[in-house]
Amino acid sequence: MDLDRHNFLTKLGFTALTCNSALAIYRSRGDPASVAFVGGAYAAILLLFRCLRRFERGEGDRGRTKAAVWALTTLLTAMFASRVAPLMPTPVGIVVYLMAAATAGAGFWAFFLNP
Repeated sequence: MDLDRHNFLTKLGFTALTCNSALAIYRSRGDPASVAFVGGAYAAILLLFRCLRRFERGEGDRGRTKAAVWALTTLLTAMFASRVAPLMPTPVGIVVYLMAAATAGAGFWAFFLNP
């Protein structure tokens, strides 16, 4: 029963993500950069959840899966920071980029260097 509920919630979440992404692409159809951003973020999130599912099931090489998870989360962090930082005043934009770099570095440390 618990597994059925998680499957339902996962499907519901992906349905909401898909609808939101489709709406965002529709609203930015005149701006190719925004369409590419939304499409890239959507694809990265789908790949991330696929990798996480493989990791929790113990399928495949755990080291490669961890590397893929770290790469995808770092990609998403960099993508969102690159969209947010230019909208902020310069000092705050620098802080956004520094926080993104710190997050990627901390994730690398936690996944690969932490004994």
